[in-house]
Amino acid sequence: MDWVNDKIEKQYKNIMTKSYSLLALAFLFTLTVSFGQKQEYAGWALAEVQNAIDHCEEKALATLDNLEDYKKSPRTIHTGEKHWNAKPTGGWTSGFWAGILWYVYEGTGNEEVKTAAEKFTDEIETILARPVKSHDMGFIFNCSYGNGYRLTKKEAYKKTLLIAADSLSHLFNPQVGTILSWPAQVHKKVFYPHNTIIDNMMNLELLFEASKLGTNNEYYKMADSHAKVTANNQIRPNNTVYHVLVYDDKTGKAIQKVTHQGYSDESVWARGQAWGIYGYTMSYRETGNKKYLKTAEKLAEAYLKRLSNDFVPFWDFDDPSIPNTVKDASAASIVASAFLELSDLQMNSRAKIFYRTEAEKMLRSLSSPSYLSSTENDAFLLHSTGNKPKNGEVDIPIIYADYYYIEALIRLKKILQSEMASNQTSKE
Repeated sequence: MDWVNDKIEKQYKNIMTKSYSLLALAFLFTLTVSFGQKQEYAGWALAEVQNAIDHCEEKALATLDNLEDYKKSPRTIHTGEKHWNAKPTGGWTSGFWAGILWYVYEGTGNEEVKTAAEKFTDEIETILARPVKSHDMGFIFNCSYGNGYRLTKKEAYKKTLLIAADSLSHLFNPQVGTILSWPAQVHKKVFYPHNTIIDNMMNLELLFEASKLGTNNEYYKMADSHAKVTANNQIRPNNTVYHVLVYDDKTGKAIQKVTHQGYSDESVWARGQAWGIYGYTMSYRETGNKKYLKTAEKLAEAYLKRLSNDFVPFWDFDDPSIPNTVKDASAASIVASAFLELSDLQMNSRAKIFYRTEAEKMLRSLSSPSYLSSTENDAFLLHSTGNKPKNGEVDIPIIYADYYYIEALIRLKKILQSEMASNQTSKE
């Protein structure tokens, strides 16, 4: 974590050179106070976080009023429109809306939202009634059924998670050591023969969870293998990630490196970097493998070095049109959520504070008039970008940006509540 200490020291010196000595001392105090004892933290207050969650509740209720039924879930809001464009259950984003509802329920206790979460979650099970052709079972089922099971412990949710994990496991190639991405495209020879995208790091959580819920340790081994192989092959020497790795499906040899949704194959696609940070943070939490922690930290360092002053990245850090190009709020919300967990997993107090501080900066920016939808439409956030090279979903609200935003708010709320409880105990 030397780079974190260096960054703190550099920020301190920059402040001192401007002769703001009192501000510098306050800043240094904020960053060096111990997390193990009584805590002082110059970040978001619990009331602020709750207000942000309550705003999300208002938007979620408005969306529920405007959705036709439970068979479609929100995906995007087109420019100039107010309500979500909903898609039939089945696509890779199908689980985010149900997940948002579970988080809103968790943050507010609203029983109406819980009832809606249950209905949208139940609808997702229909995906398992047809042949599975998606590597995104984690996105679909962990966000919906996973959050539902975490909050309710319903046995039916557990069973569905195990079935979904089993379906995902059939895409694992032991010769390569990773899960196949885009299985439906293999016969079309899209890259071909065994594609693995960085997004797939997010789907490993379903396998890790299933290994704990059931008795099949193979799920754990598959997820761990995927994380190791991806770290070995998909991360550049400068700690940025390729979007797609193409492997020989018979030998496991890496044969092509592509950044399909970025500016170019060698460019740094912001959301891809975000998936990597989140995925390796989660993998460390599930395995305790410190190599995954270091990977997450290195990816985080590379991301922060390139980050805009408003803490929301341009869609690709290497787009030559910067600053005259679009941002991606979804990447910022993913990283903010990941950083809060990365902070929680740190043993070093300075590193713990550093990631927490950076996460709160990102959340504060996302919650500002520049990115928060407010009354403009039913989304939480504006200015996300899906696939700019194909002019798909550019500079509009996208459902997964809202999902990771509310997830980050809930994580921050829990941290603040835990700190308050700890402080209260220390006073007694």
